[in-house]
Parts: sequence; structure tokens; C-alpha cells
Amino acid sequence: MQFFLYSCKQAHRMISEGLDRPLRLSERARLKMHLSICNACTNFNGQMQFLRKAMHRVSQDPDPTNQPPAKPEQR
Repeated sequence: MQFFLYSCKQAHRMISEGLDRPLRLSERARLKMHLSICNACTNFNGQMQFLRKAMHRVSQDPDPTNQPPAKPEQR
């Protein structure tokens, strides 16, 4: 059974790689099996997805601070 399961270190690597490229079917299956039994890696996966979405939103926002431009000082 160990052959079919990733270690947490391998799962973290696959989660990260999955953000950069499509995972092969075998990689997705092994990762899904690991995530089904490991809460820590499931949490890590959720955090990575959250960060990915947040960074995508920031990159789409012309003003990421969402503050109006500063007025020039008058003398």
C-alpha cells in the first residue's frame, strides 16, 4: 500500500507542482489518496489554493491597495 501513497513531503511537492503544471493522472490519483487520509496536507492544499486565488485577484486589480490616489500638496 505504501507504494500507492505519497509521503507528506511528496504530497507538498505535488501540490506545489500542480500550481505550475497539470499533474499526470497517476500523480493526481496518488495525491488525492494522500489528501483523503491526511488532514495536515489537506489544510496545506487549501492554503495554497487560497494564496493562488488571492494573488490572481491582486494581479487583476489596477490598485491593489484600493485607496484613492494621494492629492498633491498645495503650497
